[in-house]
Amino acid sequence: MNLVQPHSLFTDFDIDLFKAGKHFRLYEKLGAHLTKVNGVKGVYFAVWAPSARSVSVVGDFNYWIQGEHQLQVRWDASGIWEGFIPGIDKGTIYKYKIQSNNNGIVTEKADPFALYCEKPPHTASVIWDLDYKWKDKKWMDSRKDKNGLDKPYSVYEVHLGSWKRNVEENRFLTYIELADDLVNYVKETGFTHVEFMPIMEYPYDPSWGYQLVGYFAPTSRFGKPQDFMLLVDKLHQAGIGVILDWVPSHFPDDSHGLGFFDGSNLYEHPDRRKGYHPDWKSLVFNYGRNEVRSFLISNAIFWLQHYHVDGLRVDAVASMLYLDYSRKDGEWEPNIYGGRENLDTISFLKDFNEAVYANFEGVQTIAEESTSFPMVSRPTFLGGLGFGMKWMMGWMHDTLQYFQKESVYRKYHQNDLTFSMTYAFTENFMLPLSHDEVVYGKKSILGRMTGDEWQRFANLRLLYGYMFTHPGGKLLFMGSEFGQSAEWKFDGSLDWNLLQFAFHDGIKKCITDLNGLYKNNPALFEKQFTADGFEWINYSDAQNAVLSYIRKGNIEKENLVVVCNFTPVVRENYRIGVPTKGKLTELFNTDKKEYGGSGIGNPKAIKIENEPWNGREFSAELTLSPLGVSVFKIS
Repeated sequence: MNLVQPHSLFTDFDIDLFKAGKHFRLYEKLGAHLTKVNGVKGVYFAVWAPSARSVSVVGDFNYWIQGEHQLQVRWDASGIWEGFIPGIDKGTIYKYKIQSNNNGIVTEKADPFALYCEKPPHTASVIWDLDYKWKDKKWMDSRKDKNGLDKPYSVYEVHLGSWKRNVEENRFLTYIELADDLVNYVKETGFTHVEFMPIMEYPYDPSWGYQLVGYFAPTSRFGKPQDFMLLVDKLHQAGIGVILDWVPSHFPDDSHGLGFFDGSNLYEHPDRRKGYHPDWKSLVFNYGRNEVRSFLISNAIFWLQHYHVDGLRVDAVASMLYLDYSRKDGEWEPNIYGGRENLDTISFLKDFNEAVYANFEGVQTIAEESTSFPMVSRPTFLGGLGFGMKWMMGWMHDTLQYFQKESVYRKYHQNDLTFSMTYAFTENFMLPLSHDEVVYGKKSILGRMTGDEWQRFANLRLLYGYMFTHPGGKLLFMGSEFGQSAEWKFDGSLDWNLLQFAFHDGIKKCITDLNGLYKNNPALFEKQFTADGFEWINYSDAQNAVLSYIRKGNIEKENLVVVCNFTPVVRENYRIGVPTKGKLTELFNTDKKEYGGSGIGNPKAIKIENEPWNGREFSAELTLSPLGVSVFKIS
């Protein structure tokens, strides 16, 4: 018996926008919506399935029988099926049973717009709402003043399933538990933002969340949607921004997911050369299909609107931009101009960024893009892709390569460090030491450092000191802030017991102080993406493996002098050129005893002398700590 009643949330204008790829709030129309029709409570369902012959809603309420509750297709050729089912309520589980026009193929699919999903390995969607009373008004009202490109961006990257576990019960922490433990820890260590690896629903734990099936639902592994809202809310109340990993680059072919949704290549590109990713064995969105563009951009807008997210880090942008990415000759087709760029992707990314920045004040989009594709973080009106920032993968690769060399050989590889400054301001770069650098036999960040135990930890503090004084935003994967020894394991926990040891605790103290240095000194962030925020003092002292430079803010007297010694040799009476008279006062040194260092530094103010050096009229003699970074203020 068909109990579905005619009902629609769509206007003709909605349909026009959807077909044009310009409907960026589709989640208000498609999906399952608790509502009333003629005073009767129930749920309005709407799903896009243009190749369907029939669409039924199935669930416990009708014993999963196809045909009991059939939706009606709209008359306007939009391919949308819809209807109202009375008497079902929040918490009801359901799927769509779709019989295709293509040879009668039948698929059973989770709702692409579901707000909540069953806990894996179960795969049904759950009727839910987004009711929540937010308490982060202070943050949201002032976000534009805290989240801009001229503000400190120190990001703590977190995989929720393995940050910390409940040892007694051998389980994940919940969103609610994390709202206490994680928030307090991030606040204590001083990071400005948390970046969550994908929290949208995913079926397979070893994918780390990068194979999504529930784009509009926070994973039920850790709790309900409102529990995740609480976590974001608590972070905001603590003055911490929230960035989500967003994956519009590919999706899995699980039978309940988006793949072959209505018996056709609905979401994925029908050409296998564009619609299948050989690296991840997953499907690739059809960026040239307007309805798919509406789906993806609506998804981005959804998290920013309903979960108060402050930024989206877009995964695997390079794989989207290039038609030949990870493909051999003959496995890809050039674009209409004979090039390898995916023109549909470029257009989509521009639309995505324009929509985000037009609709939300004070947010950022960040591209994980590993090639030299031009103008990724430049405005679309200048011909760029429109992202706010881009990961500086070249800096990460060159710097880690340098730090894996024994210090005696570093004088031959100074260019590994200085090369980044030749292109540092071509984009708005974020320096990433992410999860990708601590897996698959690469070792932990600490594990890549050379020398004896003391030198390994000194090198790690040196790396972080160099990173935090280098132009650009910063990102550090969880565990790296206390010198996690082992590689990351997605199904375990960080080795928190290491903090009982002085060297590891010293790394944490060093990171905490570096975050304080970064946040409290405008010279390190006000001009972090422009060339006038950086000036070399001496980049050519390869013999001593020393770099010295000036970081500049809007006020000249707040500028900082940074000197990095990449060898374990203490260098006394080391002279550098400085721009003005006065004295140098050491604000920070990675070699402090409380960090596990030797305590060598410059405890007293150093007089600047009228002696030309490094092409400057004035200079000063410093003591350089072994494998250390010293930061000075001129007064």
